[in-house]
Amino acid sequence: MNQARLSDHAYAGIVEIINDQDLAVGDRLPSEAALAERFGVSRAIVREALVRLASDGITEARRGAGSFVKSRPSQRLAAFMPATELPATLGSYEVRFVLEAEAARLAATRRSPLEMAHVEEGMEMLRTALLSSEPAHAEDMELHRRIAEATGNPAFLIAFDALHADVDKVMRAGVDISRSRPPEVIATMLREHEQIVAAIRAQDAEGAALAMRWHLWEGRRRLMP
Repeated sequence: MNQARLSDHAYAGIVEIINDQDLAVGDRLPSEAALAERFGVSRAIVREALVRLASDGITEARRGAGSFVKSRPSQRLAAFMPATELPATLGSYEVRFVLEAEAARLAATRRSPLEMAHVEEGMEMLRTALLSSEPAHAEDMELHRRIAEATGNPAFLIAFDALHADVDKVMRAGVDISRSRPPEVIATMLREHEQIVAAIRAQDAEGAALAMRWHLWEGRRRLMP
């Protein structure tokens, strides 16, 4: 097993500890040495897994005190992905922060009237789906894809499509988890998309990039309780 796969193994194992031991936000995780012994890996591998968990908002390191639970992945996530898939699936957000924020920026400056109409149509399809009892993940994916297409650079579309499997799982889980919560959660999700589209419409490049990055950040946070 290579180092990346060992790190994934440790990442998934730590999430399972959080869930199986019902650790609460603020609870301390076992030491790096204890985790390394438990998973049969080096402390360097455990440290790499903890850095990734911190990037995904699940743990946080406190200098001289160890690592602590920052947020717990929603139990509903298990219906869409096992713990072993969490590292790759949540890790896709790091790529999307770069890829989709820049796609939104370029779409705002380059989109043609026809491409803008295409994005607007995608927004309306997503609005209809989110306000119904339909899953809405396909419409969510389509809107993001149309924004990538509006850059006029086919490479963005190729890169976005390469992430399809992980993004699809995240979007399915995100809508399902949001629908299990008060109605304002779906309303917030809808508003985030509207802000992205409005910035692209106004040809506000910085606003579009910021709105996309905020939406992705909040989308990842919604996967937690």
